[in-house]
Order: sequence, then structure tokens, then C-alpha cells
Amino acid sequence: MHTATQILENEFLEVRAKLLEVAATLDRIDRSVAESAPLDTGAQSSRNRVDEAIRILLEEGPDRAEQLQRFFSHEYEKDWRRDMEI
Repeated sequence: MHTATQILENEFLEVRAKLLEVAATLDRIDRSVAESAPLDTGAQSSRNRVDEAIRILLEEGPDRAEQLQRFFSHEYEKDWRRDMEI
């Protein structure tokens, strides 16, 4: 098992790159909204979900990945095969 320091040293550059990618995407969205029209209802809903996901990431604790997975997942539906016509 690695120490917290080892994990951070090994993963820092990759995490930094991913955070920069998210920030750049949010910047492009915000610039586009400022230069054109506001987000439509579906897009605003998606943006709100991204904002909530960021709040989850800012919380302390060892289960943020699980929280995000649950946040972005659909609830299990018992009859999913019938609904998908499988």
C-alpha cells in the first residue's frame, strides 16, 4: 500500500492535467454564453450537474468516487430489459 505522499507524487501531473481540462471546458462554456445566448434548459441542467459534481469533489472523505458514480448513475430499474425491448 502506498502512502498518501507517494500517491500524490505519482498522480499529481495527471490530476493537474485533468483539472486544467475541466477548467478550460468551463471557460469555453462561460465565454460562449457571454458572447451568444444563455444555455437552453437541457444544457443548463447538465451544467448544474457538473457544478454539483465539483462540490462533491471538494468534500473531504475517502468515497468521493463512489459519490460521483452514484450521482451520475440512473437508479436500477427491475424491468429494464422489457423497457429496452431486449
